[in-house]
Amino acid sequence: MLPVGYFHLVFTLPHELNPLILANKKVLLALLFQAVAHTLLDFGRTHRGGQLGFLAVLHTWDQTLGPHFHLHCLIPGGALSFDHAHGIWARNNFLFHVKALSRVFRGKFLEGLGQALTQDHLHFAGPAASLATPDSYASLIESLRNQDWNVYAKKPFSTPQKVLDYLGRYTHRVAISNHRLTSVQSAQVTFTYRDRKTGNSRKSMTLAAEEFIRRFLLHVLPNGFRRIRHFGFLANRSKKQTLSRCRQLLGVPVPPPNPAPKSALELMRELTGVDFSRCPLCHRGTLIVIQILPAAGPSPLVPRMDSS
Repeated sequence: MLPVGYFHLVFTLPHELNPLILANKKVLLALLFQAVAHTLLDFGRTHRGGQLGFLAVLHTWDQTLGPHFHLHCLIPGGALSFDHAHGIWARNNFLFHVKALSRVFRGKFLEGLGQALTQDHLHFAGPAASLATPDSYASLIESLRNQDWNVYAKKPFSTPQKVLDYLGRYTHRVAISNHRLTSVQSAQVTFTYRDRKTGNSRKSMTLAAEEFIRRFLLHVLPNGFRRIRHFGFLANRSKKQTLSRCRQLLGVPVPPPNPAPKSALELMRELTGVDFSRCPLCHRGTLIVIQILPAAGPSPLVPRMDSS
């Protein structure tokens, strides 16, 4: 983490695209990452004169488990010059105009969508079957082109620690967490949600179990799909060097190297307070593994118990 303010932008796809996305998750969610990345990198070049760095996290749900495809982008407040000679740091309360971002994001996504169609990468099965005719598909694209797309600037993070707190809470979320489930009985599931239309008031919803599972499974991503990605000077292939250079330009010390990974026994001791290396009988000796016995069949080292 760099000792600068971090901006939080959210790029959301129009809900009219939901049927097409559900039938083409791998292609269109990858296109979402691509369109957002190209938009932000272009704005970094044209408005900041350098390369941005950012982290993008995919979320696919709303509070009632419906499809709601959007990217959360966490962006250090500034850019690194292309020759790496200097940094161009932003004000703490402004990065880019969201309406301008929205227009460019819309154009880049629709351009990529057109290429996917031309290259025969789109399938019109299941929820997208109604878009299979040329007229219905053209009508969808025309509607998307004529509406404003949603790019939202949330309150910037004041410190890197706030960014870490956010990442710890939200990056590995699934569509619904256990604490929101209030009842599972009579083949029905009841859960709480926040209704943004009524000022984020907390409400309850009850669904048939099959409908609840159907909604939950809408958010299972294709096998191997990475929902957290890094771009610009935070890209995995170069961030070791570029982050080091950013710290030099900011005049901050290089952080200490990461500690050696802890063993499973050390982690279990921290999490549970139990030392699993202690003998379970005398609680003083240390257990040392000398052999792993096969699971199949009784071991010749252990006498068999006669049940007669």
